[in-house]
Amino acid sequence: MDLLRLSFAGVTPHEYKVLAGGGKMEAAGGLREKVFRAKGMDRGRVTAMLESKGIGHITMEDAEYPALLKQIYDPPLVLYYRGDISLLEKRMLGIVGSRKATAYTRIVLQNIIPELHGLAVVSGLAYGADDIAHNTAMAHGLDTVGVLAFGHDIHYPRSTRDTRNRMERDGLVISEYPPDVQIAKWRFVARNRIIAGMSMGVLVTEAEAKSGSLITLDMALNENRHTYCVPGNIHAPQSKGTNGRLREGAKMVLTGEDIMEDF
Repeated sequence: MDLLRLSFAGVTPHEYKVLAGGGKMEAAGGLREKVFRAKGMDRGRVTAMLESKGIGHITMEDAEYPALLKQIYDPPLVLYYRGDISLLEKRMLGIVGSRKATAYTRIVLQNIIPELHGLAVVSGLAYGADDIAHNTAMAHGLDTVGVLAFGHDIHYPRSTRDTRNRMERDGLVISEYPPDVQIAKWRFVARNRIIAGMSMGVLVTEAEAKSGSLITLDMALNENRHTYCVPGNIHAPQSKGTNGRLREGAKMVLTGEDIMEDF
């Protein structure tokens, strides 16, 4: 079955496993209806619509699809993109952190990122640490990839719009969703598995005790990726999560060399 049409019909990676494994479609609620909808789509009209929006796409069956991402438990069926798709061939480091990142994150990344020779930085284009990571990478001549938690027609938050525009021109912005897919809370968690899956390791700069960044770190650990944290002030709320993960065994990062020795 054509993966692009399945994606536009809303078939999830889990549902695709049911299809690929010959399982009963009744086991995944609504799957039969989605497959019927996909079969009825005009693929030419779908691709023409994407082209009119300046959006490219690759599927799991394409050579350009990241090899590391294909190894995760539930890889996206399709990656929709704007920008330079060749960046997916680079070795990547995921950098995430608190949306309430302090000046500490900015200072740390200004020191670490210039030492990440030959790596591309991947993050989620969110407010705070993500935005700082993308912009610091671009400022020092590193390639950077943004992963959206919604379709390319949507943007959130407004504060990272300029960053995204620049990345679509000089870097790469991807999504697993067709262009009109809207914001939903669970999609931000799903987005994190792509950041972790594309990366050889994930660095967290600052994170509260309960933080989406720590979910990304756990996903990286589950996929046998390197896990890194920057130590922080023991009294700072934004460092409780990172300090806790360091105590549990994440690698402490003080310089870029701490990361590069693993790459």
